[in-house]
Amino acid sequence: MAERRVIAHVDMDAFYVSVELQRHPELAGKPVVVAGSSPRAVVTTASYEARQFGIFSATPAERARRLCPQAIFIPPDFESYRARSRELMAVLRAHVERVEVVGLDEAYLDLSSFERPRSAARRVKAAVSQETGLSCSIGIGPSKLVAKVASDAEKPDGFVELSAEEARERFAGAPPGLVPGIGPKTAARLEGEGITTLGRLAEVPEELLAGWFGSRLGPYLGRLARFEDAREIETEHTAKSESRETTFDRDLRGVAELAPELRRLTEQLCATLTNHERRGRTIAIKVRYDDFSIVTRARSLASAVNELDTVWEVALDLLRRLEPPRPVRLIGVRVAGLDELPSALLADDQLTLSF
Repeated sequence: MAERRVIAHVDMDAFYVSVELQRHPELAGKPVVVAGSSPRAVVTTASYEARQFGIFSATPAERARRLCPQAIFIPPDFESYRARSRELMAVLRAHVERVEVVGLDEAYLDLSSFERPRSAARRVKAAVSQETGLSCSIGIGPSKLVAKVASDAEKPDGFVELSAEEARERFAGAPPGLVPGIGPKTAARLEGEGITTLGRLAEVPEELLAGWFGSRLGPYLGRLARFEDAREIETEHTAKSESRETTFDRDLRGVAELAPELRRLTEQLCATLTNHERRGRTIAIKVRYDDFSIVTRARSLASAVNELDTVWEVALDLLRRLEPPRPVRLIGVRVAGLDELPSALLADDQLTLSF
């Protein structure tokens, strides 16, 4: 008999806003937006009252102000959010042994060993509320994917348990983009093929999906639509890369304008790597142009490094070789392959990294 798997996904409700409301209780019930003040700032989190005006995470702050002129804007305080996140994760770990943290405000819990996992999840939900004063939504299912979608289904303050079959039935009419792993570009391509619901995607033969998206991605999309997911809980996660990036208040042009910004980011990055005694073999830069297209360039070295001079030399050379032909709105630098054993040297400048 196969071992029963029960996974819960805990997702805090408008976490950053909720932390701010604890400090500013007079703002409860009002449209509150956490966002920076620069011309290109985007919304970090919006209260549910603000979301009624179409304001969500990643909405440009200027657009948010137009959508809801009466909204109250608060600058983000990530140091405070990280501190509150540590409190939250401590509460989860006090009740459940196997916890996978996937962000400041969300985590997966392995409830398989509990005789009554639903009751265990209820206790966790109550403890989060009592010990942090914040509310969360919890989804329960046989996999991470089902649990994640279930936690989103009835926010805020939701509690939903679904089997894979129930998830397929409940979300059959939902757009494919509802499922994590199916992004806007993939959803648009699916729509171009006449696939506009998860139910329809689940029925498409793997051979057809492979023809549209390739032999790996195509069948994977079908499995997502059927809520098939065998991923295990990972209780320890060590970052394999470290990066720094910045968005400019105005577009910059050419290597001469971009190099000082890249140098500043590289100094910050190498200082962090040195402090944590971590080294990586692959150095990469990321450039986002004024049309929002993104280009990355990377190079792998024979040995792992964290020295500023070495990382900067490679990053600057990658930038010079790229010689951005368009105005640039964002630049980033990354060191990847942290703490990996040496392997065969990769072809120069051919590795694409996900920042």
